[in-house]
Amino acid sequence: MKKILISCLVAVVVMASLYFLLREPFDRFNPLIEQEYVYVEVQEEPTDDNGRFKYREQGVTESGETKRVVFSTSTRLEQGTLIKVLAKGTYTVEYEFINEDEMPSN
Repeated sequence: MKKILISCLVAVVVMASLYFLLREPFDRFNPLIEQEYVYVEVQEEPTDDNGRFKYREQGVTESGETKRVVFSTSTRLEQGTLIKVLAKGTYTVEYEFINEDEMPSN
């Protein structure tokens, strides 16, 4: 009985660790997470993602909720660039550049 309990505990710790390390793929295939638009103003410096520029930014949904999204581009974006991201959790399905008047007002 003790071995089963320890095995279950180890399995839970391993799954939780994988979730936090590989959150984007989990979010991408998780059927319980819905897609939603997140409006982002680029503020952070990108990291290198095999020749692409990877951004981890905070944005806001149409309902005013704050969300973190991760996306990559082939070109470096200037700070202040406005983007509308179709996100599923932290995973980005697609994004498009927008004007200031398209940002949700909070």
